[in-house]
Order: sequence, then structure tokens, then C-alpha cells
Amino acid sequence: MRRLKFATGSLTTRECEALMNALPIEVTFVDRLDRIKYFNKPKDRIYARDKKLINSRIQKCHTKESLDMVEELMSKFKSGAKDMAEFWKKEGERIRYSRYIAVRDEDGRYLGTLEATQDITEIKKIDGERRTLVWNES
Repeated sequence: MRRLKFATGSLTTRECEALMNALPIEVTFVDRLDRIKYFNKPKDRIYARDKKLINSRIQKCHTKESLDMVEELMSKFKSGAKDMAEFWKKEGERIRYSRYIAVRDEDGRYLGTLEATQDITEIKKIDGERRTLVWNES
């Protein structure tokens, strides 16, 4: 089985895919040419994704109303002017939180954009501390 080697260890491709799908967030990677290259498949998906999106330009996946914002975000990331943008919105009783993060190599060159989205409804309810093991019913 093929191993992916990182600076901090290595994983098989099977382990890497399982790890990405186990994350409690949706992850999408858009390369430096604005093409969707990857998305994970978490258990509780928020936004529908189809494999047909792979290699599509990110601009084609957004509404006309959000296109100017997408273009500005990508432009600022590519130029190095910005590294992250955050958005959140209520959808019914749920709160969706998305972060867009510029991905750069060790020399600071722009490689693409990471989109990380999660439902933070339950997180926002947290108060105090939990320092003991409590099994959630899920």
C-alpha cells in the first residue's frame, strides 16, 4: 500500500482518506488555478458535494450574488494580502461556520485555498468545563 510521507510522519493513502473523512468538519481544497481538487466525506455532511465538481473552477460553484466576494477572497489570498476569511450564517436553528484559509508552501508561495465548514450549533452551547470522560449518545 502506498504511503504518504510528511515532515511529521507518514500514513497510507487508506489511513489518510479515513482520517480526513473522520474529521467533524467538511474540507474542500481549491488549487492555485481555482480548481476544486479535493473534498472529504464526513458522516454528517452540511453541503452537498458531487465528484463531478473535481477539476471545476470554484467560481462555477457559487451564486452570482457571491461571485464578487469569491473573486476578492481568491485575489487577496493569491497576492498574499490576506490569509484567512471567516463567515457564519444561521440556517433554521443551525449555525454554519466556514473558514477559508490560504495554503502556502514553506517559501510562502500560494498553493491554494482550504475551505473548512462545520455546524457549530452545539459548540456555541458549551459553558464551563468538562474534564471527565462522558460518552455522547451518537
